[in-house]
Amino acid sequence: MGRRKKEPQNVHRERIGAVASELFLEKGIGATSMDDIARAAGYSKATLYVYFENKEEIVSLLALDSMKKLCACISRALRQEKSTKAKYDLICQELVRYQEEFPFYFQMTLEKLNFTFENEKYFPEEKETFQVGEEINQMMEEFLVSGMEKGDLRGDMEVQPAFFSCWGMLSGLIQFAASKKEYMESAMGLSKEQFLQYGFQMIYHAVSGGEGEP
Repeated sequence: MGRRKKEPQNVHRERIGAVASELFLEKGIGATSMDDIARAAGYSKATLYVYFENKEEIVSLLALDSMKKLCACISRALRQEKSTKAKYDLICQELVRYQEEFPFYFQMTLEKLNFTFENEKYFPEEKETFQVGEEINQMMEEFLVSGMEKGDLRGDMEVQPAFFSCWGMLSGLIQFAASKKEYMESAMGLSKEQFLQYGFQMIYHAVSGGEGEP
């Protein structure tokens, strides 16, 4: 433990967070205790509390990391392509890659990122997570508006409801495909990739007013 004490605090927090994310994915957040995290990370429970006030603070750190990674994925997709359809296709690809590389983080974006700041007690990471989430929302809303102005997407959509509807459909589809891979292959004769491609095109077909293959 002497070597660890010489390391910066953020190194310890990141190490603990990485171990916690694996446990959360395996057991669920509710079923994972601080004792479990300390034992898996190789820290005493007392030392763990030096770096984190409680389990909720660990979750807040992971949520922030999750949103930063997701924001980078979306931003990269929007920068790399020019046409609305090409941007959409790359966003879908980036979201799939994100889920495959960081399954716990992807799941967290679906289930845990609901913040209110009506009371004063919240972790700084939670406020930053909210701000990064708003940045993602803004990028995606601008993508929809741009597509509507170009005539690539339906002009009768309300931007915010349309964005959240698309996000719910895309993320739900990706999560479903990740958990039902074997079933899709046996029942439908489709690989995960084929199933996702079909679903992605159905969603685009809906928001584009019938353009492209359903």
